[in-house]
Amino acid sequence: MSRDPRTALVLFSGGQDSTTCLAWALDRYARVETVAFDYGQRHRIELDCRLTVRAEVRRRFPDWTDRLGDDHLLDLSVLGQVGDSALTVERGIEMQANGLPNTFVPGRNLLFLTLAGALAYRRGASVLVGGMCETDYSGYPDCRDNTLKALQVALSLGLAAPMTLETPLMFLTKAQTWALAEDLGGAALVELLVEHSHTCYLGERGQRYPWGYGCGHCPACALRAAGHAAWLGGR
Repeated sequence: MSRDPRTALVLFSGGQDSTTCLAWALDRYARVETVAFDYGQRHRIELDCRLTVRAEVRRRFPDWTDRLGDDHLLDLSVLGQVGDSALTVERGIEMQANGLPNTFVPGRNLLFLTLAGALAYRRGASVLVGGMCETDYSGYPDCRDNTLKALQVALSLGLAAPMTLETPLMFLTKAQTWALAEDLGGAALVELLVEHSHTCYLGERGQRYPWGYGCGHCPACALRAAGHAAWLGGR
């Protein structure tokens, strides 16, 4: 298969969704780089897990190795100062009066993508890839397709250069995301996701479930577990 000659920059936290997006990009683009953000998240362990995931991708998928380029980690600690979220402050996870869980970090994806766009511009990349999804998700407004389409226009205008935002998981259920991973990398990629990726909001990696490590009850774990069960049940 001929690959898109462009360079893609993947927003890569090391979780299930971003790892699947990394595989998706490596399957399509001539060169792929990754970027993550340290914003004082309680589950900061993801920043360590992501390096293991990258190493495992190189080890298990030699056909992707030459296309996997540099990794970048950006300091975005200012989000912890303005976000006041259960992802950045020690507090219980609960629903708020506005219908959103208090894990919502206002402006997070807007800042992520703006900084990723600036980095991509300097790195000669013209595609941003993110794992945002509005199907099985917590209702975050900055994960919705309309938000991302508007931001794509704003970035392209503001940089005076075409910047494409790809969100391959946008309309997939979590079960379909598991299926996509299997299609892209077979059992090896599924096992990598289970063993090495990190999605739990509380940063728990003490217990391994069939779908991976986590606390087993936060919204991220609940979505991942339900998706895994539905995927297995539909095979």
